[in-house]
Amino acid sequence: MVKGQHKCSLPQIELFHPGDKSGIHSAFAPIIEKHFTIISNDEFTKDKQRWADKVQAVFVWCAVPKLNRDLLQALPNLKAVINGGVGVDHLDIPLISSFGVKVTSTPNLVNNATADLGMTLLLASARKVIQVEPLLLHIERSQMRWLGHLIRMPPGRLPGEVFRARPTRRRPRGRPRTRWRDYVSRLTWESEEKAVGAHYYEKMDDLLHDSDFVMLVVDLSPQTYHLIGKRELSLMKQTATQHKQRYGLRDALFEALSTGLIHAAALDVTYPEPLPRDHPLLKLDNVLILPHMGSHTYQTTQVMVERMVANALAILNGQPPLDEVKASK
Repeated sequence: MVKGQHKCSLPQIELFHPGDKSGIHSAFAPIIEKHFTIISNDEFTKDKQRWADKVQAVFVWCAVPKLNRDLLQALPNLKAVINGGVGVDHLDIPLISSFGVKVTSTPNLVNNATADLGMTLLLASARKVIQVEPLLLHIERSQMRWLGHLIRMPPGRLPGEVFRARPTRRRPRGRPRTRWRDYVSRLTWESEEKAVGAHYYEKMDDLLHDSDFVMLVVDLSPQTYHLIGKRELSLMKQTATQHKQRYGLRDALFEALSTGLIHAAALDVTYPEPLPRDHPLLKLDNVLILPHMGSHTYQTTQVMVERMVANALAILNGQPPLDEVKASK
């Protein structure tokens, strides 16, 4: 809360209260409270009549609260739905937009944390860290009879440096000059790829065939839905490990893992999320599954919350937000 300003004079927003099970971490509450009065989801649910016409923005964190038609109709002065995170597949953008409400997300802020966790998953699955841990109290080192895989890097390079080489699409021959930016970007990354010994593949099939480790970091969209399926998995090496930090398949992956078609998998995101507790994937010893924690660092969460506040303030002040998400036409 701004010093000297009465709490009730601040714009009011709804979200799960910081520190609650589904809320933003309590450490970041002051960032929000400096600019807004928080009406927790519990407060709103208990007395909708009191709060309904006061809420101007809803902060969505970890896909809650759920923005359905009933909630939107109950908030006549709602101007903004502020999503914390990159993916917005849990939001019905056309429905929200039909109420004249703007939607924002926090893109490009999770890149470092995602790369960090990606390397963590890669290393943990390659060296079978999770399989080893339960045995620490039961066996000695000399009794271990399995080996992990060494992550091969160019001489003199650290594994994390490979993440710097992010290839973009090459401008196809004959494509109008409106794609010049993509072309120039590609030229820029070529020097980065050369520096770390990375190689750009024009075709994903070739990449799957040659790679020891395949990492998927894509948003869920019609273009990426089932990007990797049974056919793609069959192209991979039997010693290959797949790492997924965005949405994708499960049945084909279970078959590939249980039959030895690929060596292992490490997942930060599943579909559905969370997986049912009786799902076959959870019974395999060559899969590592995390609870969608790619952005869960103090540094990343702080910049995400700060961007959420900035987007909300822009909308409530009649200005264009930094990260508006519009309904697809």
